[in-house]
Amino acid sequence: MRDTNLDAPHARTWREISQPVRPRAMSREGRKRFVLSGLKTASLLVLVAATVWGVVEVAGIWQAEPKRIARAVGTASVNRIELRTDGLIDQAWVERTLALPKNITLMELELPPLQRRLLAHGQVQSVVLSKTFPSTLTVKLTERPPVARLRTEVARDFLVARDGVVFTGIGYDSPGFVETLPWLAGVNLVRVGDGFAPIEGMEPVADLLEKARTEAPALYRTWSVVNLSRLKDDGEIEVRSSEVEKITFSTGLDFFTQLARLDYVRDAQKAPLKSVNVGLGPQVVVDYDAAPALERSSVRPAAGYRFVLPSSNLQNRPKSNRDL
Repeated sequence: MRDTNLDAPHARTWREISQPVRPRAMSREGRKRFVLSGLKTASLLVLVAATVWGVVEVAGIWQAEPKRIARAVGTASVNRIELRTDGLIDQAWVERTLALPKNITLMELELPPLQRRLLAHGQVQSVVLSKTFPSTLTVKLTERPPVARLRTEVARDFLVARDGVVFTGIGYDSPGFVETLPWLAGVNLVRVGDGFAPIEGMEPVADLLEKARTEAPALYRTWSVVNLSRLKDDGEIEVRSSEVEKITFSTGLDFFTQLARLDYVRDAQKAPLKSVNVGLGPQVVVDYDAAPALERSSVRPAAGYRFVLPSSNLQNRPKSNRDL
């Protein structure tokens, strides 16, 4: 059989046909549009570069010489410090502590150093400074309320806050609240810089004092000294009052229950009390004072008398400061 494919001519496509056609030249309008597009792109790049350079320059000047920026802006000098506080610090103390230079503007003020000046005093717990243009500096203070007093060997008095911070009181000059605070004993002050390190373990002490002040004011008014010498090792707080030489509380028990037991013993016992330990749970250890009236009595309670409070009596103890 004869193969016809061997004699068939090679088929050609249109791609193999030579087409010597010159591309159409760009028109005048096209070249104009092309040039304008290039100019716009170049202008945009120049504008971005100039903006970046300006920001860098201004930031450098602000960091190195902020007064130049302030003078250029032309803001007015600070003429008012607005104080907002939840305590007793006054306007005069804030102005003295900040000690702003004369004719300084808000733009020239650096707030972090001013904040550190205020926080250097222990009575100041937190500070928020803000600029209110054109010329007002706003100072918001949160103060530490004192819970006790402390007298040093040089007869200088300090106040102690809940977190153990020791500070000289600002605004507590007039008689009143400070005189109701008990004195602390059995603590060691450690000098740190111009002040003292915080006293450790003040949280439970503050809880006891706050509970006594609000729930048992009649008892609290008689307290004069709070001794912390056994707080760290034994978890005990010793209180001296005008009625009892030593009252022992435990930080491991509920303070309200211990105060209720103390109030029960105080009402139930007719003899003068020398010491009372209410930090042993239901057992209360009482030591009586050897008063002359007791010596003439036919029945004299023994020293170190130990008794258990009836549960019914504890359940019937008052639950508010109106009854304690």
